[in-house]
Formats: sequence, structure tokens, C-alpha cells
Amino acid sequence: MKIAIIGGGPAGLYAAILLKKQRPQAEITVHERNRADDTFGFGVVFSDATLDNFEKYDPPSYRRITQEFAYWDDIAVHFRGTVHRVGGNGFCGCSRRMLLLILQERARELGVTLQFETDIDDESRFADADLVVLADGINSRFRDKYIDHFQPEVDLRSNKFAWMGSTRPLDAFTFIFQETEWGPFIAHAYQYEAGRSTWIFETDAETFARAGLEGLSERQSADRMAEIFGWFLDGHPLLTNRSMWRNFPMIRSRRWVRGNMVLLGDAKATAHFSIGSGTKLAMEDAIALSEAMAQAPTVDAALQTYEHGRREEVEKTQHAADVSLVWFEHVDRFWDFDPVQFAFGVMTRAKAITYDNLTLRAPEFVREVDKAFAKQVRAKGFDVDTAKPVAPMFQPLKLREMEVANRTVVSPMCMYSAKEGVPGDFHLVHYGSRAIGGAGLMFTEMTCVGRDARITPGCAGLWNDEQQAAWTRIVDFVHANSAAKICLQLGHAGRKGATRLMWEGMDRPLEQGGWDTVSASPIPYFPDSQVPREMDRAAMDRVKAEFVAATERGTACGFDMLELHCAHGYLLASFISPLTNTRTDGYGGTLANRLRYPLEVFAAMRAAWPAHKPMSVRISATDWAEGGITGDDAVAIARAFGEAGVDLIDVSTGQTVRDAQPVYGRMFQTPFSEQVRNEARVATMCVGNITTSDQVNTILAAGRADLVALGRPHLVDPSFTLRAAAWYGAEVACPPQYLPGKEQIFRNSVRDRQDFDDLKIKGKPKTRAELKTEATKPLAAE
Repeated sequence: MKIAIIGGGPAGLYAAILLKKQRPQAEITVHERNRADDTFGFGVVFSDATLDNFEKYDPPSYRRITQEFAYWDDIAVHFRGTVHRVGGNGFCGCSRRMLLLILQERARELGVTLQFETDIDDESRFADADLVVLADGINSRFRDKYIDHFQPEVDLRSNKFAWMGSTRPLDAFTFIFQETEWGPFIAHAYQYEAGRSTWIFETDAETFARAGLEGLSERQSADRMAEIFGWFLDGHPLLTNRSMWRNFPMIRSRRWVRGNMVLLGDAKATAHFSIGSGTKLAMEDAIALSEAMAQAPTVDAALQTYEHGRREEVEKTQHAADVSLVWFEHVDRFWDFDPVQFAFGVMTRAKAITYDNLTLRAPEFVREVDKAFAKQVRAKGFDVDTAKPVAPMFQPLKLREMEVANRTVVSPMCMYSAKEGVPGDFHLVHYGSRAIGGAGLMFTEMTCVGRDARITPGCAGLWNDEQQAAWTRIVDFVHANSAAKICLQLGHAGRKGATRLMWEGMDRPLEQGGWDTVSASPIPYFPDSQVPREMDRAAMDRVKAEFVAATERGTACGFDMLELHCAHGYLLASFISPLTNTRTDGYGGTLANRLRYPLEVFAAMRAAWPAHKPMSVRISATDWAEGGITGDDAVAIARAFGEAGVDLIDVSTGQTVRDAQPVYGRMFQTPFSEQVRNEARVATMCVGNITTSDQVNTILAAGRADLVALGRPHLVDPSFTLRAAAWYGAEVACPPQYLPGKEQIFRNSVRDRQDFDDLKIKGKPKTRAELKTEATKPLAAE
């Protein structure tokens, strides 16, 4: 077999090593345009888990690499004159040049041919090759040559960065957040060998321009950074090596394979430097390719196996990198945070590290986080313990005169089980059991303000006395048997009305028994959906009156809080989104115009709702569709409702148009809550694929929301909050009939958590630093 590898970086060299081990008789040649010892940048970084992988696939190169590594366990966050060190991380740094030399040496040992200073721009010279590996980096010539086939998407991110080095020794992976007269600068720094450290400087485009960095030479830029970070460099110089300022390109390729050619490493996909996974991804690509080649009967089959099997892992890493880079791009959102909370945000920004995870690896740091959170709560007037505080999810919150005992919320979830809008026994059990389960606040499903405001025939309503009596029964039960507060969510389905029950075909039009629908504009949801009537002023007045009447009935029912549903493509959301509002009158066009009617309805409801009780608004913070609502729009929407008197923004996303392309994942809507909360300066509730109490605490402690709503977890576990309280040792209200069960779970949870933590600690692989220490210990006498 003949294999040609274009690119002598970590991906190409490691692929050559692994493929040669598999096929000793194969003719493998690596072609590299640069000299053998010529590389940009300074150091690379790997986690202990990544090194475990390297040890498994090629022990000789692994041993040589680890002999050259600098090890550290701590991450240090410098912010506003403070430094917080967080241990238990297990990272290693190595010179990029040394890594390449080690891999070159290993490849030669195995019989790989290495050709340097060879510029390849025509693959025809490899016409006789069975496999051509394209590992030629971010600026891959062959990816770009066949751009129509590989279809790369290149997203040049907004922040500027420059990669430099220094002789400054470091004993931790170090983040420095530095305020300057021009704006914030960030340094990502780590040691990679004795007397050498990598320094990546980052700033936003506006700060970059104000600082006059455009057009400066490498040396001039380094001198400017040395001025800014001189207090930490402590007299050590900054070194340069192609250290020009640039924008990071996020690259995703739709295809990785063309015939017998395959993309590896940065040529196919990049990951932002803030999670340190670029070289890891490249070398693990090589591992995946070698495994595919070993298992598949043909090269063709192997390349298909490689792409299909590897893509998910690459996309997961890229998603984590995306989340991380967005945090750094918008660091100004957190600049006025308490330094402890800020450091917690740095640690948890990419979702891989969480509150519980940090509790195991850095318990003292998490205790600081808990204390800082409790002090913020105490400053709001609550008499809470700041010396030994409970976890953030069990801290109270006040909205106007309503106090919730904890920050876990039962999310609004349509049950589609009402008869003519009347909630029945099912609803009493549904809401009652979740109130008893310990949640601080619970929301009703979207309760419709009129018969023709329903989504489906099974939707609950509040437009007549029978419905009011049924809701009063539920509210009275919640208040009598729990400490939970209950919020009434009111809405109108608009163009998404007159549809089937969820389990019969969600959002599909009724085949019979439907009703006329209305919307901001006459645009059906599906092509075969009913075409809604565009609302005229008379219809707008009628619907507004229905919202006010339902609000007054909600007051009579005894609800603690009221929410207006302006999300998910329903009536009021259809006014807000430009995708569903094509009006040419005063209610269409600009965002301010599109908000006029929803704000008008909100104002009328606020006037009818008791002044001491809070109101919230649910919004879709993005439509997940081109030309639709964006996160920046969501901030403007939240500000507008804030000025109108809203107390909380319930941040959801999407469901506006049927061809939306949402990006799902754990806590996938939380970044929008974070943006709205910290830019619009309004309290938020986040929701969306939040499944654990650990995630709830992570979100709250990082300042990404004030309340956290969970839907599906509460469907299967009404006592979600009670179980979490037992796990974290926090008090939660419980009816006397259930006290024996509460006492048992609290008693058992102490032992269960200790056992769980012990297993986690024992299961964690030893760090390279620990292994290195053990290797130097003398053997015990026989």
C-alpha cells in the first residue's frame, strides 16, 4: 500500500506513525512545506485523559513526549486585583517544536519517509497512492481547491488574538483579565518547558482599535502587551514567532472525504484555543483514521467509517469550544461580577466542568463560591447563613413582594388534557404533586384567554367561571400543602391554533372541529395549515380585553405571579418576529414597531394585576432562522419589557417557524439567558435541556440566570427538588404526611453521596505529576 500525507504537523505525523505500525510494508511519505524544526507558536497543552489515549496507541512516542512535559494541576484566574487558584485539573504542556521532533523521530524509526521544504499543490503526483491524507492545516490548499466538494464553513470570530511566548515561569494554567484605558485584555498563559511559557493575548475588536494595535509590527505589539501585563511578567520578556494579531477561524467542513483523499486536523475542523484542544483533535483524528483503516476491508470503506464515526466527537468538541469562545468574546458581561463568581464562570464556561465536579476537585473554591452567592442574597434582605451556606439552588429569591424558598422551577408544560378549557383531576394531581415535591415556583401550562386562543382542543383556559373555579381549586391545594408559589401563564395560540393534541401530531391542523385563527400577518405555519386572519385594530382590542379579563380571573384564583407568553410563534410572538410579521402599518417593520402590540397587552395586564405581585414575560431569544430574532434583539426586547415594569424574563428560544435550525445540547438555551440577564440587567429564568441539580447550581453560581426551570425531569420525578435537597443537605418544605420519606432520603443521601464521591475520586486516573512522583519513590523492601 502507498500512502501520501500532506502536512507534517501533529495530525500528519501521528497518522504516519499509526498507519506504519499497522502496515509495516506500506510505503508512507510525509510531505511538509516547512523545515523540520520550523514551527509557529510555542507550546501545546494536553489533559491527562488525552495522554492516556496516546499511551494506548503508541507507547514509545508517549514516553518521549511525557519526558518533555511541564505539569500543573491548578488553574489561576487573575481578576480585579484578586487571584483564585482551582486545583484538580491535571494538564501538561509541551513545546510544539519538541512535539514535532519527537513525532518525526518516531516516524523515521518505523520507516516513514519525511520530505521537508516540499510544497505540494497538485495531487496528480500521488496518482498511484492508495490513500492521500490532507493534514495541511487551517489554510489547507486541497480543501480550498475542492471547496465545492468539502464545503467548508469559515466563521472568522470577532475577537483579535496574538500568540507569543515568554521566559516567565508559571506553576498554573493562568488566565489574566486586565482592565486598561482602552478596554479589557485577556492573557491565556501556561508553561510548556523549563524557562518557557506560552502567552495568547486576546481582546475585542473595539479595544484592539482604541489601543492602536492595527499596523504594529510583531515586536511593537509584544512591547505593548509587555506594558499592559508587565506587573505579572516581572521583568521577563515576551517572545515572538509569527505573532501577528488575527481573528480565529472556526472551520467546519460538510464533507471530509473525496475519493481516496481525507481531511485531518485543522484542515477539516478547528477548535478555539480557549479550551486547548486543537492538537488533541488533530492527533485523535489520526487515531480514528488508523482504527478505521484497521477494521474496514477497503480504503473506501475505511474513510467512510472514519468520517461517520469521528464526526460526532469532533462536533461535540467544537461546540464546547464555541461556547467557550463566546464567553471570552463577551467577557464585558461579567466584568462587574464578584471576583469569586467571575472565576467560577471562567471554570464552567464550556459546560465540561460543573458545580459538583468542582466540589470534588476544589472543595475550598466551591465553598468560596457558595459564600459569595449567599452574601449577594443577604444583601437583598434575606437572613441567610453566609458562613456555611446552602447550595445556590436553595437560596431564596424575591420578586416584588413574592418570595420563593428556592430557585428550582417547574417549567410551564402543556398537558393537552383539559375539557373545554377546564383543568380537571389530572391537573390537580399534576400540579399538586410537583408542588409537594419541593420546587420553589411552578408555572401553569399556557392558559388560553379565549376559546379561539387555544392551541388544541385539550388546552386549558381561563375565560369562564367554571375554569376559574377549577384553577382556584388547584391554587388552593398548592398553597395549603406546600411552600411553592404558583404562576399563571397566559397566552394566545395565534396562527398555531386549531391543531391536534401533541401525541396525535404536534402543530398539525385539526381535520375537523377547528376554529378561525388570527396572527400578525396572514402566514400559515405549515403550507397546509390554516391561513390566519391578519389582526385589525378591532381584533387587537378584543384580544387585549381577553388578556385583561383572564388576568382579573387569575387574581381571583389567588395566583402568586403572572406570565405573558410572547414566545414560540404564538400570537404575540408573531408580532415580534420579522419572520411572521410582514405588516406595513405601525405594528410592523422595526423591532420597536413590532413590539408595540405585545407591550400594549402587557401594560394593560400589569395595570389589572395587583401591584405587589410580580409579572414575567416568556420570549424566544432567537428564532434559529436566518433573518429572525437574534440574541441582540432579545436584549432589546427584554429592556423594552423592563421599562414597562416586567420583573423577570423567561428566556426560551425558537418554535417560530417550521424550518428553524436549532442547535441542541445540554443547557442549550442558557447562553441566551446569560446574555439577556447581564446586558439588559433584568432578572431571568432559563430553561431548555437542563436535567440535573448539578446543572441548576452551575447556572446560578455563574450568574447565568436567577431561576432555573426544568420540564421533562419534573414529569418523571415530581420530587426532583426534594431529592436534590437531600443530596446537598438543604432544608426544603414537606407536608407532614410525607415526613418519614423525607427523613429516610435525607439520612440515606449522606451515605450515598459519600459513596458516590469516593467512587468518582477512585475512578479518576492519576495525573502525570502524581505518576512522575511515584516513579521517583524508592521501592519498599521485600
